[in-house]
Amino acid sequence: VISSEGTEGAKFRLSGKGVDQDPRGIFKINEITGDVSVTRTLDREAIANYELEVEVTDISGKTIDGPVRLDVSVIDQNDNRPMFKEGPYVGHVMEGSPTGTTVMHMTAFDADDSSTDNALLRYNILKQTPTKPSPNMFYIDPEKGDIVTVVSPVLLDRETMETPKYELIIEAKDMGGLDVGLTGTATATILIDDKNDHPPEFTKKEFQATVKEGVTGVIVNLTVGDRDDPATGAWRAVYTIINGNPGQSFEIHTNPQTNEGMLSVVKPLDYEISAFHTLLIKVENEDPLIPDIAYGPSSTATVQITVEDVNEGPVFHPNPMTVTKQENIPIGSVVLTVNATDPDTLQHQTIRYSVYKDPASWLEINPTNGTISTTAILDRESLHVQNNVYTALFLAIDSGNPPATGTGTLHITLEDVNDNVPSLYPTLAKVCDDAKDLRVVVLGASDKDLHPNTDPFKFELSKQSGPEKLWRITKLNNTHAQVILLQNLKKANYNIPISVTDSGKPPLTNITELKLQVCTCKKSKMDCSASDALHISMTLILLSLFSLFCKSFP
Repeated sequence: VISSEGTEGAKFRLSGKGVDQDPRGIFKINEITGDVSVTRTLDREAIANYELEVEVTDISGKTIDGPVRLDVSVIDQNDNRPMFKEGPYVGHVMEGSPTGTTVMHMTAFDADDSSTDNALLRYNILKQTPTKPSPNMFYIDPEKGDIVTVVSPVLLDRETMETPKYELIIEAKDMGGLDVGLTGTATATILIDDKNDHPPEFTKKEFQATVKEGVTGVIVNLTVGDRDDPATGAWRAVYTIINGNPGQSFEIHTNPQTNEGMLSVVKPLDYEISAFHTLLIKVENEDPLIPDIAYGPSSTATVQITVEDVNEGPVFHPNPMTVTKQENIPIGSVVLTVNATDPDTLQHQTIRYSVYKDPASWLEINPTNGTISTTAILDRESLHVQNNVYTALFLAIDSGNPPATGTGTLHITLEDVNDNVPSLYPTLAKVCDDAKDLRVVVLGASDKDLHPNTDPFKFELSKQSGPEKLWRITKLNNTHAQVILLQNLKKANYNIPISVTDSGKPPLTNITELKLQVCTCKKSKMDCSASDALHISMTLILLSLFSLFCKSFP
C-alpha cells in the first residue's frame, strides 16, 4: 500500500474482518512499508472474500490519509473431492424395457469454485455387479449423470437373470475428468422390476381328492408355478371353479404364503345323491398379463372328487312333530305314530325307536313301529308343561355297525279339562269386638285351570245355626267377594265355612274355612289372644258327620 503523504513518523494501519474482527489475525500490515501479508493458510470454501480498510496515521494516532478499501479475493485451489450427498441411490427399471431407458439420475457436489474446472465434474461407471448377462448393462451420461440401459430388451429379462438387483460403483471426477482431478464414488442399486409376462400354470392337469359325506373343510391343495416376482400381483394366484359346482358345494381360496389353491367343501356332500364330482378350475394372476401374453391350457386343471359313504342317522319326518291332546286322557292312549327314514338307502338297514327325554315319564314308544302312547295321566298344570306344551325327545337308531342315531322332538299341546277346584284366599281375618265397620275381609278365588273352567266364581256361605245369623257374604265381581258381620261379636275365634264353585262343566266346588279372630282393641292395640272358647260353625260339624255317615253306608 502506498500513501502520498510523506509525513515523518506516519504509519500504516489495517482493520476489518480478518484483522481486528473475527476471524482475527489472518492479515497484517507493515507499518512502515505498507506490505500486507497473511499469517496462516486461507480456505476459500470458508471465506472467499475479505473487505479490509487501510489508513495512515501520524505519531499521535490521528488519521492523515484514508481510510481506503482493500478487497482481498481468495483464489480457489482444487482441494475438495466430489461428494455424493443424496444417497442411498436406488433406481428401478421394468424388465424388457427398450434400450436407452432412463433408470435414475446421479448428482455429486464439489465445494470448489463452480466457475472453475476445480468443480467441473464428469461421471463414470467403475464396476457392475453381477456382470451377467452382460458386463455393460448400463451407461451413465458423463455430464448429466443419467443412468440408462444399453442392452436389448431380451437380455433385460428378470426371470433369466442371476439376480434382479445390480450394483454400480459410480465415480465423479473434477477437473473435467482429467487424470489430475480428484474423485468421489457412490453405489447405485438398480432393481429390475417384474411385469406379468408369465402366466401361472398348474403343476399337473388332474388332481384327486377324497371326502366323507357330511364333512366340510379343505379337501385338496392345488399347486401352481409362476416365474414372476412372488412379492407382486403378477405372481399371486386367483382360482375360479368354472364347471361342476351347480349346488355351490365347493369353494376355492388362495393360500397367501404358498400361492396354492385350497379347495374346500362348504356344503356337506351326500353319497346317496352323487358319489363322484368333477370340477374344472382355472387360475389367473391378480395383475393382468401384458398384452402379448395369454393364459394357456396349463392354466386350467381338473379335480376328481370321490365321496365316501358314511352311516348316517335316521331322520324324523316331520321334525319337530306336533299333536294336540286333552289332559287326563286314559293311560295307554295313543298319542302319535312317528316316522323316521334312513338316508343310507343303499344299505337297507332297519330302525328301532326309544325314548330319549321324557321329563314327566308320561310316555312310551313301540320300538318297532314308533307308536307313542301314555303311561301316566297327562296334566296340563304340571311344572313340566310350558305354555300348555309338553316336550319329549325320541331316538331312531339304525342297524349299522356302529349304529347311527337320529333325534326327533315331539310337542304335545294339552287342552284344559276342569280338574282343579278353585282355592280361596286369605283364610285368616281379624276384627275388633267394638268395630263400627263390620266389613271384615275381601276374599279372592283362583283356579289353575283355563277359561272357561275358572271364573266367574260362585261364593256361598254355609247355613248358620242358632236363632240369629252372624255374617253374610256378598259377591263383588267374578273373582272376589266380601264377608260382612251382621253384629258385633264377643272376643273369640270363629271358623266360617265358605264354598267356592268354578264355571266348568261340570263345575267343581271347594269348601274352605275362613278363620275369623274377634279381638279386643284399646288405644290402637289389638289383643287377639284366644282366651274365650272357640266358636265353630255347626254347619261344618253337620257336613263332617254327613260325610262319615256316607262312608259307613255305601
